[in-house]
Amino acid sequence: MSAQSVDSASASPAVHIVYMEKPRDEEPEAYHLRTLASVLGSEEAAREALVYSYKNAASGFSAKLTPNQVAEVSKQEGVLQVVPSRTYQLHSGSAGLH
Repeated sequence: MSAQSVDSASASPAVHIVYMEKPRDEEPEAYHLRTLASVLGSEEAAREALVYSYKNAASGFSAKLTPNQVAEVSKQEGVLQVVPSRTYQLHSGSAGLH
């Protein structure tokens, strides 16, 4: 195993957003948990990693995933895209106003 793969395997989880196809015959959260559990090994691990399940405007979920888990969940049926979650800070524009 190369040093790079050891580093990514031991990397701590970061929140990612997983965009998915809308489920046809299943509740969205159950579909999201089943997909996540297929990578993490159990429904309990999936529930611990799940941050939020999106059901209205988009189908998907956010979860704490390591780089290896991101690669694995990306291969799952119905997964469209996996992106890191980012928090943006708004800067006030008042500095130049008088």
